[in-house]
Amino acid sequence: METTQAIHEWRAAADEIWAVLNRTAQIQEEIDHQLKETARQMRERQEATDRQMKETNRQMKETNRQMKETDRQLNKRFGELTNRFGDMVEYMVLPNLLTKFEELGFAFTQANRTKIEDKKHGIFMEIDALLENGDKVMAVEIKIKPSVEDINDHVERMEKLRRYADLRGDRRKYRGAVAGVVFGGGEKTYALKKGFYVIEPSGDTFAITEPQGNYHPHEW
Repeated sequence: METTQAIHEWRAAADEIWAVLNRTAQIQEEIDHQLKETARQMRERQEATDRQMKETNRQMKETNRQMKETDRQLNKRFGELTNRFGDMVEYMVLPNLLTKFEELGFAFTQANRTKIEDKKHGIFMEIDALLENGDKVMAVEIKIKPSVEDINDHVERMEKLRRYADLRGDRRKYRGAVAGVVFGGGEKTYALKKGFYVIEPSGDTFAITEPQGNYHPHEW
């Protein structure tokens, strides 16, 4: 009896162990399946990410190409506009500048676009409008939309112009002006602060603002 009971107990224990092993095997299969599924999903996500990156790179290259083309067209149009603006300055603005400055008490007798090339002293510059008489000279810088940098550049231009005049024994008083088709309030104030006359559109012609009050015309 004891032997039979022991056999039954052993078989029961064996069945229980077998059941645990079977369940463990099932769990392992489920884990393997989940791992494979996770790996598959990760591969698909990586492939999708790679495709997206390739597409993004393609779009970026296309965008860069379009931007370069846009820049090229803008530069071309700006160059054409600058040329037309230069012609307008020469044939429309220059003759009227003499009259407008005469209203401020300046009797200039000539106005010309001027290019200076002094290789000996390293002085090179272009002046959009140089108004002259026997006593005074007004150097006008003309921009479509003057910036603070443009105004600072004109200060340097005036200093070089003064040096060039001294080298030639020219003792006339030099003043400067900045003209713009579109003038920001800050830039206009900055130009006046630097002692420049400001020239800007007014109706069918243009007006000249003289530095006054806290600002005074600067002479070089």
